[in-house]
Amino acid sequence: MPQPHAVIFDVGNVLFHWDPRNLYERLIGDDQALDAFLAEVVTHEWHFQHDAGRPFAETSAELSARYPQHAELIAAWGPRFHESVGPAVAGMIELVEELDAAGVPLFAITNFSGEFWREWMPRHAGLFGRFRDIVVSGDEKMVKPDPAIYALALDRFGLAGPDAVFVDDNPANIAGAADAGIHAVLFTNATDFRAELARLRLLPA
Repeated sequence: MPQPHAVIFDVGNVLFHWDPRNLYERLIGDDQALDAFLAEVVTHEWHFQHDAGRPFAETSAELSARYPQHAELIAAWGPRFHESVGPAVAGMIELVEELDAAGVPLFAITNFSGEFWREWMPRHAGLFGRFRDIVVSGDEKMVKPDPAIYALALDRFGLAGPDAVFVDDNPANIAGAADAGIHAVLFTNATDFRAELARLRLLPA
């Protein structure tokens, strides 16, 4: 089997923690009301539309029409989205830096709104400047685990599936990458992922 020589990262909850609670706990003081708002209003299913390329102006207008009592909170999602992204996942920035220093080509495929990405990513330009290319689902209007996004990414990156290791925290996304012939690793923590990279001889043991 060919030896992988490149690494493709997911971003949310692999490189950086992401949770809408990070934003809304600053705006909703009551824990029960916060839980209800996150479970019933700004749900992951609603946000997934942004990852698929729908503009926040459209989705927020629709949601505010359904929940007019929460219109102000819903409106905060777009301009303050960066506040929902937490700190870097322990050990992962260092791992990216180590791979880059070793000359390993780095790429990413992220389910991320294109408009939110362009606002948030420059805050971490030093990190993402190490990546040769990043496929952002919202710009491509296709999301993991759609087979099309892996095919697009491999073509853009100039890779065949076996050339790359892909790491993601979502089992469905891992299955999609594996179906594309990529060596797919379900992310748990930086230590275990580094051990897998060492096993593949992408980093020293």
